[in-house]
Amino acid sequence: MFPRGRLAFFVTSNLHKFNEARQVFSEYKVATAMLKIKAVEIQDDNLENIAKASAIDAVKTCGLPIIVEDAGLFIEALNGFPGPYSSYVYRTIGTIGILKLMKNVDKRDAYFQSVVAFNSPEEAPKCFHGKAKGKISLEERGSLGFGFDPIFEPSGGGNRTFAEMTTNEKNEHSHRAGALRKFAKWYTSGSKRRF
Repeated sequence: MFPRGRLAFFVTSNLHKFNEARQVFSEYKVATAMLKIKAVEIQDDNLENIAKASAIDAVKTCGLPIIVEDAGLFIEALNGFPGPYSSYVYRTIGTIGILKLMKNVDKRDAYFQSVVAFNSPEEAPKCFHGKAKGKISLEERGSLGFGFDPIFEPSGGGNRTFAEMTTNEKNEHSHRAGALRKFAKWYTSGSKRRF
């Protein structure tokens, strides 16, 4: 049996996300279990609304205190596109499609944003945010990570893309790790939780 605040159930089917979370949580001595349950993912212009809706639905399904995470890539030259629609855009046009949209664009500033939503049967959802500033690379580089990692160079990352970094290195810069750390600090602080 884990002490209160020392076991987190992460609802995701993405093994990459789970491994990143597991590594971050180990810094706080929090064990994590991956729950592969299908939670609703609404379409919305706001990542927090999407994460909250998924967290509420997941708790209805499993009856456990859980976290979900939603993230988006926001490209300034494209007015924040793809933003909260990043998953769909990745599935449809991928990294090559984004690079085509950015062809002949000099201003390549972008950021990843992450929202981790915690919910339990007894509480309303609580959200934790993370952000990673950087830029869109001129070409795909690297074979690690997932999604848009091969075309995103985080600030302070030595001009490497997320896909050129190990999970440890990525977690030093990533939006997801930032949000997960905020959650882990709260989760282990003894806040008024009843589980």
